[in-house]
Amino acid sequence: MGSLTFMFACSAKTLKMIKKNSHAIYFKRTLLLPRQPLFKQSEGKCINFGRLSSSTAARAAKGEDSFLKWLLLLIPVTTFGLGTWQVRRREWKMKLIAELRSLTSVEPIPLPIDPLELNNLEYRRVKVRGHYDHSQEMYILPRSPVDPEKEAREAGQLSSSGDTGANVVTPFNCSDLGITILVNRGYVPRKKIKPETRMKGQVDDEVDLVGVVRLTEIRKPFVPQNDVEHNRWHYRDLETMARVTGAEQIFIDADLASTIPGGPIGGQTRVTLRNEHMQYIMTWYGLCAATSYMWYAKFIKRIV
Repeated sequence: MGSLTFMFACSAKTLKMIKKNSHAIYFKRTLLLPRQPLFKQSEGKCINFGRLSSSTAARAAKGEDSFLKWLLLLIPVTTFGLGTWQVRRREWKMKLIAELRSLTSVEPIPLPIDPLELNNLEYRRVKVRGHYDHSQEMYILPRSPVDPEKEAREAGQLSSSGDTGANVVTPFNCSDLGITILVNRGYVPRKKIKPETRMKGQVDDEVDLVGVVRLTEIRKPFVPQNDVEHNRWHYRDLETMARVTGAEQIFIDADLASTIPGGPIGGQTRVTLRNEHMQYIMTWYGLCAATSYMWYAKFIKRIV
Protein backbone atom coordinates (compact mmCIF):
# COMPACT_ATOMS: atom_id res chain seq x y z
CA MET A 1 0.00 0.00 0.00
CA GLY A 2 2.85 2.34 0.81
CA SER A 3 4.51 1.54 -2.52
CA LEU A 4 1.29 2.34 -4.41
CA THR A 5 1.02 5.68 -2.61
CA PHE A 6 4.63 6.49 -3.48
CA MET A 7 4.04 5.70 -7.21
CA PHE A 8 0.99 8.01 -7.39
CA ALA A 9 2.96 10.77 -5.70
CA CYS A 10 5.82 10.45 -8.22
CA SER A 11 3.42 10.43 -11.14
CA ALA A 12 1.69 13.59 -9.94
CA LYS A 13 5.02 15.34 -9.41
CA THR A 14 6.24 14.34 -12.86
CA LEU A 15 3.06 15.64 -14.57
CA LYS A 16 3.38 18.96 -12.73
CA MET A 17 6.96 19.36 -13.98
CA ILE A 18 5.98 18.58 -17.58
CA LYS A 19 3.04 20.94 -17.46
CA LYS A 20 5.20 23.71 -16.04
CA ASN A 21 7.85 23.44 -18.77
CA SER A 22 5.60 23.01 -21.80
CA HIS A 23 2.48 24.37 -23.52
CA ALA A 24 0.96 21.00 -24.20
CA ILE A 25 -2.77 20.81 -24.70
CA TYR A 26 -4.41 17.73 -23.17
CA PHE A 27 -7.17 15.86 -24.98
CA LYS A 28 -9.56 13.44 -23.38
CA ARG A 29 -8.97 9.95 -24.59
CA THR A 30 -11.93 8.18 -26.13
CA LEU A 31 -12.62 4.59 -26.97
CA LEU A 32 -12.81 5.41 -30.72
CA LEU A 33 -9.23 6.64 -31.11
CA PRO A 34 -5.98 4.79 -30.40
CA ARG A 35 -3.57 6.17 -27.86
CA GLN A 36 -1.37 8.88 -29.42
CA PRO A 37 1.32 10.97 -27.79
CA LEU A 38 0.16 14.52 -27.30
CA PHE A 39 3.64 16.00 -27.44
CA LYS A 40 7.11 15.06 -28.56
CA GLN A 41 10.48 16.20 -27.27
CA SER A 42 12.65 17.83 -29.92
CA GLU A 43 15.81 19.72 -29.05
CA GLY A 44 14.65 20.20 -25.51
CA LYS A 45 11.24 21.61 -26.50
CA CYS A 46 7.82 20.05 -26.40
CA ILE A 47 6.02 20.05 -29.79
CA ASN A 48 2.29 20.49 -29.47
CA PHE A 49 0.53 18.18 -32.00
CA GLY A 50 -2.82 19.83 -31.33
CA ARG A 51 -1.49 23.11 -32.66
CA LEU A 52 0.28 21.39 -35.57
CA SER A 53 -2.91 19.67 -36.73
CA SER A 54 -4.81 22.97 -36.63
CA SER A 55 -2.11 24.71 -38.70
CA THR A 56 -1.98 21.87 -41.22
CA ALA A 57 -5.76 21.98 -41.68
CA ALA A 58 -5.59 25.73 -42.31
CA ARG A 59 -2.89 25.30 -44.96
CA ALA A 60 -4.89 22.51 -46.64
CA ALA A 61 -8.01 24.67 -46.72
CA LYS A 62 -6.02 27.54 -48.21
CA GLY A 63 -4.61 25.23 -50.89
CA GLU A 64 -8.06 23.94 -51.81
CA ASP A 65 -9.38 27.51 -52.03
CA SER A 66 -6.53 28.50 -54.36
CA PHE A 67 -7.16 25.47 -56.59
CA LEU A 68 -10.89 26.26 -56.82
CA LYS A 69 -10.09 29.90 -57.61
CA TRP A 70 -8.03 29.07 -60.72
CA LEU A 71 -10.31 26.24 -61.78
CA LEU A 72 -13.37 28.50 -61.85
CA LEU A 73 -11.44 31.12 -63.81
CA LEU A 74 -11.53 28.69 -66.74
CA ILE A 75 -15.25 29.39 -67.19
CA PRO A 76 -15.01 33.09 -68.21
CA VAL A 77 -11.81 32.41 -70.17
CA THR A 78 -13.48 29.62 -72.14
CA THR A 79 -16.67 31.59 -72.87
CA PHE A 80 -14.60 34.56 -74.04
CA GLY A 81 -12.72 32.27 -76.43
CA LEU A 82 -15.98 30.83 -77.80
CA GLY A 83 -17.40 34.31 -78.32
CA THR A 84 -14.29 35.41 -80.22
CA TRP A 85 -14.47 32.26 -82.35
CA GLN A 86 -18.09 33.09 -83.26
CA VAL A 87 -17.03 36.61 -84.29
CA ARG A 88 -14.63 35.09 -86.79
CA ARG A 89 -17.24 32.57 -87.94
CA ARG A 90 -19.71 35.40 -88.58
CA GLU A 91 -17.16 37.30 -90.65
CA TRP A 92 -16.56 34.17 -92.72
CA LYS A 93 -20.33 33.56 -93.17
CA MET A 94 -21.00 37.16 -94.25
CA LYS A 95 -18.22 36.92 -96.81
CA LEU A 96 -19.64 33.64 -98.13
CA ILE A 97 -23.14 35.12 -98.45
CA ALA A 98 -21.74 38.08 -100.37
CA GLU A 99 -19.98 35.70 -102.75
CA LEU A 100 -23.17 33.71 -103.32
CA ARG A 101 -25.08 36.91 -104.02
CA SER A 102 -22.58 37.83 -106.69
CA LEU A 103 -22.95 34.41 -108.33
CA THR A 104 -26.67 34.98 -108.85
CA SER A 105 -26.03 38.20 -110.76
CA VAL A 106 -22.96 37.53 -112.93
CA GLU A 107 -23.13 36.71 -116.63
CA PRO A 108 -24.44 33.17 -117.23
CA ILE A 109 -22.21 30.40 -118.55
CA PRO A 110 -23.23 27.40 -120.69
CA LEU A 111 -24.60 24.61 -118.52
CA PRO A 112 -21.94 21.93 -117.92
CA ILE A 113 -23.19 18.35 -117.69
CA ASP A 114 -20.28 16.94 -115.67
CA PRO A 115 -21.73 16.13 -112.20
CA LEU A 116 -18.39 16.84 -110.48
CA GLU A 117 -18.26 20.27 -112.06
CA LEU A 118 -21.89 21.01 -111.19
CA ASN A 119 -21.26 20.20 -107.52
CA ASN A 120 -19.03 23.28 -107.36
CA LEU A 121 -21.45 25.57 -109.20
CA GLU A 122 -24.42 25.93 -106.86
CA TYR A 123 -25.99 29.41 -107.23
CA ARG A 124 -24.08 29.94 -110.48
CA ARG A 125 -26.08 31.35 -113.39
CA VAL A 126 -26.17 29.13 -116.47
CA LYS A 127 -27.95 29.23 -119.83
CA VAL A 128 -29.65 26.51 -121.88
CA ARG A 129 -31.95 26.21 -124.89
CA GLY A 130 -34.83 23.79 -125.33
CA HIS A 131 -38.52 23.20 -124.57
CA TYR A 132 -40.62 22.15 -121.58
CA ASP A 133 -42.40 18.85 -121.08
CA HIS A 134 -45.51 20.06 -119.24
CA SER A 135 -46.98 16.55 -118.96
CA GLN A 136 -44.62 15.75 -116.05
CA GLU A 137 -44.95 18.82 -113.86
CA MET A 138 -44.08 18.44 -110.18
CA TYR A 139 -45.07 20.72 -107.32
CA ILE A 140 -42.91 21.71 -104.33
CA LEU A 141 -45.18 23.07 -101.63
CA PRO A 142 -46.09 24.94 -99.57
CA ARG A 143 -44.04 27.86 -100.81
CA SER A 144 -44.37 31.62 -100.52
CA PRO A 145 -43.24 33.98 -103.28
CA VAL A 146 -39.79 35.55 -103.26
CA ASP A 147 -39.46 39.24 -103.96
CA PRO A 148 -36.53 39.14 -106.43
CA GLU A 149 -35.31 42.68 -105.70
CA LYS A 150 -35.52 42.18 -101.94
CA GLU A 151 -33.90 38.76 -102.32
CA ALA A 152 -30.90 40.31 -104.03
CA ARG A 153 -30.54 42.83 -101.20
CA GLU A 154 -31.17 40.61 -98.22
CA ALA A 155 -30.02 37.19 -99.39
CA GLY A 156 -32.83 34.83 -98.66
CA GLN A 157 -35.46 36.73 -96.72
CA LEU A 158 -39.04 36.13 -97.75
CA SER A 159 -41.38 38.77 -99.08
CA SER A 160 -43.96 40.27 -96.78
CA SER A 161 -46.75 38.53 -98.68
CA GLY A 162 -48.72 36.01 -96.67
CA ASP A 163 -49.72 34.04 -99.79
CA THR A 164 -48.75 30.41 -100.12
CA GLY A 165 -48.67 28.24 -103.17
CA ALA A 166 -46.17 26.02 -104.94
CA ASN A 167 -43.06 26.05 -107.09
CA VAL A 168 -43.65 24.34 -110.43
CA VAL A 169 -40.82 21.99 -111.48
CA THR A 170 -40.91 20.92 -115.13
CA PRO A 171 -38.60 18.67 -117.18
CA PHE A 172 -36.74 20.70 -119.82
CA ASN A 173 -35.39 19.03 -122.96
CA CYS A 174 -32.11 20.77 -123.83
CA SER A 175 -31.78 20.85 -127.61
CA ASP A 176 -28.20 22.11 -127.42
CA LEU A 177 -27.04 19.40 -125.00
CA GLY A 178 -29.28 16.46 -125.89
CA ILE A 179 -30.31 15.83 -122.27
CA THR A 180 -33.35 16.53 -120.09
CA ILE A 181 -32.93 18.55 -116.93
CA LEU A 182 -35.30 19.78 -114.20
CA VAL A 183 -36.31 23.44 -114.09
CA ASN A 184 -38.07 25.25 -111.27
CA ARG A 185 -40.18 27.55 -113.44
CA GLY A 186 -41.25 29.57 -110.41
CA TYR A 187 -44.09 30.34 -108.03
CA VAL A 188 -47.83 29.95 -108.57
CA PRO A 189 -50.53 30.71 -105.97
CA ARG A 190 -52.57 27.87 -104.55
CA LYS A 191 -55.52 28.46 -106.89
CA LYS A 192 -53.20 28.29 -109.92
CA ILE A 193 -51.38 25.03 -109.13
CA LYS A 194 -53.39 22.95 -111.59
CA PRO A 195 -52.03 23.50 -115.12
CA GLU A 196 -55.50 23.93 -116.66
CA THR A 197 -55.87 27.16 -114.64
CA ARG A 198 -52.84 28.73 -116.37
CA MET A 199 -52.88 27.34 -119.91
CA LYS A 200 -51.63 30.65 -121.30
CA GLY A 201 -48.29 30.07 -119.60
CA GLN A 202 -47.84 26.49 -120.85
CA VAL A 203 -45.68 27.35 -123.87
CA ASP A 204 -44.50 24.59 -126.20
CA ASP A 205 -42.06 26.63 -128.28
CA GLU A 206 -38.29 26.35 -127.90
CA VAL A 207 -36.96 28.98 -125.56
CA ASP A 208 -33.65 30.31 -124.29
CA LEU A 209 -33.48 29.96 -120.54
CA VAL A 210 -31.21 31.40 -117.86
CA GLY A 211 -31.28 29.83 -114.42
CA VAL A 212 -29.38 29.24 -111.19
CA VAL A 213 -27.85 25.84 -110.44
CA ARG A 214 -29.27 24.13 -107.36
CA LEU A 215 -28.16 20.89 -105.70
CA THR A 216 -30.22 18.28 -103.95
CA GLU A 217 -31.63 18.97 -100.47
CA ILE A 218 -31.48 16.88 -97.32
CA ARG A 219 -34.83 16.67 -95.55
CA LYS A 220 -34.84 18.92 -92.51
CA PRO A 221 -36.39 17.94 -89.17
CA PHE A 222 -40.19 18.24 -89.10
CA VAL A 223 -40.38 18.51 -92.91
CA PRO A 224 -42.77 15.84 -94.26
CA GLN A 225 -41.59 13.09 -96.55
CA ASN A 226 -42.17 13.67 -100.25
CA ASP A 227 -45.42 12.09 -101.45
CA VAL A 228 -44.38 10.85 -104.88
CA GLU A 229 -47.66 9.05 -105.55
CA HIS A 230 -49.73 12.23 -105.13
CA ASN A 231 -47.08 14.53 -106.67
CA ARG A 232 -46.58 16.53 -103.49
CA TRP A 233 -42.93 17.42 -102.90
CA HIS A 234 -41.72 19.19 -99.78
CA TYR A 235 -38.00 19.35 -100.50
CA ARG A 236 -35.70 19.02 -103.51
CA ASP A 237 -34.79 15.34 -103.86
CA LEU A 238 -32.97 15.23 -107.18
CA GLU A 239 -32.41 11.48 -107.24
CA THR A 240 -36.11 10.65 -106.86
CA MET A 241 -37.28 13.49 -109.12
CA ALA A 242 -34.92 12.36 -111.85
CA ARG A 243 -36.06 8.75 -111.53
CA VAL A 244 -39.75 9.70 -111.78
CA THR A 245 -39.32 11.96 -114.84
CA GLY A 246 -36.41 10.24 -116.60
CA ALA A 247 -34.35 13.44 -116.43
CA GLU A 248 -30.74 13.93 -115.37
CA GLN A 249 -30.00 14.93 -111.78
CA ILE A 250 -29.52 18.54 -112.84
CA PHE A 251 -31.75 21.23 -111.39
CA ILE A 252 -31.92 24.97 -112.05
CA ASP A 253 -34.14 27.80 -110.82
CA ALA A 254 -35.36 29.84 -113.80
CA ASP A 255 -34.60 33.54 -113.37
CA LEU A 256 -37.19 36.32 -113.24
CA ALA A 257 -36.68 37.22 -116.91
CA SER A 258 -37.91 33.75 -117.87
CA THR A 259 -41.41 34.51 -116.58
CA ILE A 260 -44.10 33.98 -119.19
CA PRO A 261 -47.35 35.98 -118.83
CA GLY A 262 -49.92 33.73 -117.20
CA GLY A 263 -47.27 31.23 -116.10
CA PRO A 264 -45.17 30.71 -112.97
CA ILE A 265 -43.18 33.66 -111.64
CA GLY A 266 -39.44 33.01 -111.98
CA GLY A 267 -36.62 34.23 -109.79
CA GLN A 268 -37.50 32.04 -106.81
CA THR A 269 -33.92 31.44 -105.66
CA ARG A 270 -33.19 31.86 -101.99
CA VAL A 271 -29.63 31.97 -100.72
CA THR A 272 -30.34 29.74 -97.75
CA LEU A 273 -27.41 29.89 -95.36
CA ARG A 274 -27.97 29.89 -91.63
CA ASN A 275 -26.43 32.97 -90.07
CA GLU A 276 -27.15 32.89 -86.34
CA HIS A 277 -23.63 33.77 -85.23
CA MET A 278 -24.64 37.13 -83.75
CA GLN A 279 -26.91 35.31 -81.28
CA TYR A 280 -24.06 33.01 -80.31
CA ILE A 281 -21.70 35.97 -79.91
CA MET A 282 -24.10 37.72 -77.52
CA THR A 283 -24.66 34.49 -75.58
CA TRP A 284 -20.99 33.61 -75.07
CA TYR A 285 -19.86 37.16 -74.29
CA GLY A 286 -22.81 37.58 -71.92
CA LEU A 287 -21.82 34.42 -70.05
CA CYS A 288 -18.22 35.62 -69.97
CA ALA A 289 -19.24 38.95 -68.40
CA ALA A 290 -21.50 37.32 -65.82
CA THR A 291 -19.04 34.63 -64.73
CA SER A 292 -16.15 37.13 -64.66
CA TYR A 293 -18.05 39.34 -62.24
CA MET A 294 -18.95 36.37 -60.04
CA TRP A 295 -15.31 35.25 -59.94
CA TYR A 296 -14.13 38.77 -59.11
CA ALA A 297 -16.73 39.16 -56.36
CA LYS A 298 -15.86 35.79 -54.82
CA PHE A 299 -12.09 35.76 -54.95
CA ILE A 300 -10.97 39.40 -55.29
CA LYS A 301 -13.50 41.50 -53.39
CA ARG A 302 -14.36 38.54 -51.11
CA ILE A 303 -18.07 39.18 -51.29
CA VAL A 304 -19.81 36.12 -49.87
